[in-house]
Amino acid sequence: MSATRVMFGALALMAYSALIAAEPAPSQWQEIELSLSGPADVQAISDLGLIIDDVAAGHVTAYARPEHLEALHKLGIAYTVVVEAGAPKDFSGYHDYVALTAELEQYAAEFASITRLISLGQSVEGRELWALLITGNPGEEEDEPEFKYVATMHGDEPVGTENCLRLIDYLLRGHGTDNRATALVESTAIWFVPHMNPDGNSNGSRSNAHDVDLNRDFPAYPTDFTQNYFDGGAISLEGREPEVQHVMAWALANSFVLSANTHTGSLVVNYPYDDDGVPSGVPAPTPDEELFQYLSLQYAMFNPPMYNSPEFENGITNGAAWYTISGGMQDWNYRFVSCFEVTLELSEIKKPSSTQLPQFWEENRESMLAYLEAVHIGARGLVTDRLTGAPLWAEVRVEGNAQPVFTDPDVGDYHRLLLPGEYRLQVRAPGYIPFEVEGVAVTEGPATRVDVGLSTGDLDGDGAVNAVDIQSVLESILSADPSGADVDGGGVTVTDLQTVVNLALRRPGPE
Repeated sequence: MSATRVMFGALALMAYSALIAAEPAPSQWQEIELSLSGPADVQAISDLGLIIDDVAAGHVTAYARPEHLEALHKLGIAYTVVVEAGAPKDFSGYHDYVALTAELEQYAAEFASITRLISLGQSVEGRELWALLITGNPGEEEDEPEFKYVATMHGDEPVGTENCLRLIDYLLRGHGTDNRATALVESTAIWFVPHMNPDGNSNGSRSNAHDVDLNRDFPAYPTDFTQNYFDGGAISLEGREPEVQHVMAWALANSFVLSANTHTGSLVVNYPYDDDGVPSGVPAPTPDEELFQYLSLQYAMFNPPMYNSPEFENGITNGAAWYTISGGMQDWNYRFVSCFEVTLELSEIKKPSSTQLPQFWEENRESMLAYLEAVHIGARGLVTDRLTGAPLWAEVRVEGNAQPVFTDPDVGDYHRLLLPGEYRLQVRAPGYIPFEVEGVAVTEGPATRVDVGLSTGDLDGDGAVNAVDIQSVLESILSADPSGADVDGGGVTVTDLQTVVNLALRRPGPE
């Protein structure tokens, strides 16, 4: 984790210190149902400011405040109250904040060699947002993909917390004895945030202690940012809820490849985009539409009730095709930090009886493992300085696909999830000559390794691009011996010579 990235975490903490001490007000949101005649109704309800929670079988489930109910009355729109504002929630049998904290601390103590327990920061009411890392060498940055499960960002949807705790237990107790668990722990940095919204969970509410829906509070494209993190896009931490700022700072300080966040209220895997300027009911595909379908199926296909859904084909859906939301976490992760994320809806019932938790674990166990294992597909490698071997913070693109991924600057490793096929990779880093790799063959199974050494054009390491470097390229062309003079990946040709000449003369080179 680089010093630059850690700085963003510190800034996030400072930015809202005053908010943490604020006294929360009781939630005014109440759950209602409305009849649905078509997709336009969903958009109209959303435009009134209600929070859409589910769209199914001719009705909409939404959360409304008093002013929203008044607007519905004025428009003559009928609704049914499902859960009154402030109604008590029964979470008996689930882990509350105290029990969760104790269990995570016990795991961290018992399995200290493969875990690291940290707080991402505090909630509005001062509770810690715990994050547990499980990996073979938790004290070291390694060439391995980073993965995360984030649960209960809506405080009244706690099933994901319990499934995360069961998966944590399986991985820790299986390490060294169970081949599958051991392989995952030794090859992956696996993070869990079992309670993203500990205040909401403790208070039995969907929202946090400021009565804000955390899954509508992330920066939205293009309102809050138009470029990704690598290209200098606005980070937009200021003014957001403490829990959101903590999770954003954590994502910026790491290099997550694949992620999922858990909910209840429906039974489906929802993948991006949730919002791309189209109305509810209209698909909003990303540049990785087929890949997202594959990743979603890796979860849904092992969960029979989800996969056999009468509402969603094979238990998956594009977010906007279901209903649009603005400020969602999965779109921000994908667009801004290039982490592939989906939303897991685990139960039609928001808060099922705790007696059903073993059943939910059995239905989701293989799904959680298969989805986690998918972090290892595609292409991977190290991007380094060709002369020094130092890791670089670089962007890796696939020709014909607008979505980039970024290396971890601490190690230089990238992990580009891809389906089987042949690809051309394009790699760039500030101050270095862009490099292309043709014919990258991706097959089923572990990712294809493609390491890339980038050059500044200073081929002899004397600290300058000059006539000596130009001569080196020229000699390589004449002798057909690359010997490190292929600076752009196309073999040693006149393009390498022109690029080095341009750098020596400080003229713009090819992009």
